[in-house]
Amino acid sequence: MALCFPTSGTKVGPAGLRCTGSGLGGGSGGGKAKYLAQIIVMGVQVVGRAFARALRQEFAASRAAADARGRAGHQSAAASNLSGLSLQEAQQILNVSKLSPEEIQKNYEHLFKVNDKSVGGSFYLQSKVVRAKERLEEELRIQAQEDRERQQTPGT
Repeated sequence: MALCFPTSGTKVGPAGLRCTGSGLGGGSGGGKAKYLAQIIVMGVQVVGRAFARALRQEFAASRAAADARGRAGHQSAAASNLSGLSLQEAQQILNVSKLSPEEIQKNYEHLFKVNDKSVGGSFYLQSKVVRAKERLEEELRIQAQEDRERQQTPGT
């Protein structure tokens, strides 16, 4: 493979271009160009492999999240879609492990006050706290409704 580039030197190839690797231009630039091309090819391969690996990991995480939503039930998935938060995200934001209305309310009040703009807090974080509380309250309503339905159907 010949690499040609414009030059003002005396040894020129076709159309006034200095060529390396073909015997037309002479000089030691051919070896440098070859190594440069190899470095570029290796760099592209490394980036390509890393991108492919990241893509596979993202697909796996997406599949796992979809499976988790499927196990959570249709109502819970609908609640996640409406609030924009999954149940796990809401629990993490309000730092609750069990769905206890008292603990949810206590943590909500604390985080809401701490993130108030008047005390240097963040409106964005305050909004996240509100959405998390709404999501957990919706989950409590769903669980209460499921409990009522189970109690109404005897013998199951």
